[in-house]
Amino acid sequence: MPPTFDASAEPAVAIRAATTALVAAVSRLRFAPPVSVVYNPLDYASAVWERYVARFASTKCRVVFLGMNPGPWGMAQTGVPFGEIDAVRDWMRLDAPVGRPKTEHPKRPIEGFACTRSEVSGRRLWALMRDRFGDAEGFFREHFVANYCPLVFMAESGRNITPDKLPAAERQPLYAACDDSLRATVDALAPDTVVGVGRFACDRATAALAGTSAGTMPRVVSVLHPSPASPAANRGWAAAATRMLVDAGVWSK
Repeated sequence: MPPTFDASAEPAVAIRAATTALVAAVSRLRFAPPVSVVYNPLDYASAVWERYVARFASTKCRVVFLGMNPGPWGMAQTGVPFGEIDAVRDWMRLDAPVGRPKTEHPKRPIEGFACTRSEVSGRRLWALMRDRFGDAEGFFREHFVANYCPLVFMAESGRNITPDKLPAAERQPLYAACDDSLRATVDALAPDTVVGVGRFACDRATAALAGTSAGTMPRVVSVLHPSPASPAANRGWAAAATRMLVDAGVWSK
C-alpha cells in the first residue's frame, strides 16, 4: 500500500508550527570562524521533513529518540533525522524534492536522494529499528525520532563542527531556539520517555525539559551514539543500544 499522510493531525500540526518557528529563529543567527558554511535541511529539504512528520507524528507516542544535529550524508541530504537514504526512501517510503542551501560547501554537496554516500550513524540506527520492529509503521506506532539542533556546521576545510564546540555567545541563542522547539515537540507527542542518542542530546533534553511540570515531564535516558567515531559503537552498536534500552525499561527483552 502507498504511504498515508495526515498533515491535519494535531501532533503533526504542532510540530510543523514548531519547525516554522525554529527555522525562523536560527535563520537570524550568525556564526563566526571556524564555522564557514551552515546548512539547514529543515529549510531546503522541508518537503521531505513535512511528509515525515505528517506520516509518523500523526498520533502521540511513548518514546522520542533525540539526536544531536544532522550528518552531512544523512539528514543534510534527506531532511529526516539520521536520514540514511536507503532507510528513508525504501523503509519509510518517503520521497520528495530536495532543494539546495544558499551556500554550499564543495566537499559536502547536497544531492538529495541521488547521493551515493552512506550515513553510518543512520544506517546503524534504522537497521536496529527495522530488525526489531519490522516495518516502519511498527516502529513509529510508539516511537518518533527528532534532532535537537537542525543545523550542520562546517569549517572552511569541510570538517564537521558540532554545536557543543561553538563559543558560548553563539551556543546560547541557538540552544534557546532548540530548547523551545524540543519542548513543543514533547508537548505535541506527550512521550513518557525521551532517549538522548549520545550524551549531548541527553544533557540538552534534560536541560530543556527541566522547567516542565512534574506531572508532564518525561523521563530522560541516554543510549550510546551509533557514530563510527565511537570505539564502543564500532564493537557492536545494535547489541549495546538494545541492552541499554532494555536496562532503562524503554524496551522489553
